[in-house]
Amino acid sequence: MFFYVAFIASGSLGGLIALTQLTAALANSSRAAQVPDILYGLGIDFGAVAIFAFLYSRERNAKNAQLARLSREESLSNLRLRVDEERVIAVSALRGLARLVIISGPASFISEAFQSSIPFSEALLDRGVLVVPIATDGNPPAISFEESSEEDPALVRRRRRLWQLTPLYSSEWSKWLDEQKKMANVAVDSPVYLSLRMDGRVRGSGVGSPPWNAFVAQLPPVKGIWSGLLDGMDGRV
Repeated sequence: MFFYVAFIASGSLGGLIALTQLTAALANSSRAAQVPDILYGLGIDFGAVAIFAFLYSRERNAKNAQLARLSREESLSNLRLRVDEERVIAVSALRGLARLVIISGPASFISEAFQSSIPFSEALLDRGVLVVPIATDGNPPAISFEESSEEDPALVRRRRRLWQLTPLYSSEWSKWLDEQKKMANVAVDSPVYLSLRMDGRVRGSGVGSPPWNAFVAQLPPVKGIWSGLLDGMDGRV
């Protein structure tokens, strides 16, 4: 960015000199023949200033956007999660261990997302996905892990693990999500999801229910001999 400022200053100085020369040429008829050349040079100087000012502004905005994103992700990493009755952790504690999917909306929306995730529970867990449901209307979502005679108890336990995290201090989570929605020009009352990478960075987001099938299709498993090699390949959703 320093070079852009230097070029802008150089072009501005050249433009001021050209303006001085143009004023003198217009005041002296004997120098009238120099006016076209002076105007040509003046156009080059001002054109260069405009181009470098645009490039400087674009780079500065990109840098500010990156800093804002890093700040939001750092704030997210400090939010707290309840694992069970005895354990409370920060989101940052799951870096390198899990891909969080944050779901925010009315209790009915959370319940629908839970039901739609059931066929993919096993595959989602194999990919390190853990869900953080945030009910925005204050009502408890209908999420049931009761075992039936027709279901494999081990599968029910794994499904419970997929949905075992609960947000602590919901107001702080809601505040962070509202800021995300504002940045994305999404209505505050819209149900949304955000998916995180293994390193805790936001990978994708959207309005409505999470695309569980897309997660399964695009995210690599995190267990087995390939897990270390594929940790950085976090898909697009």
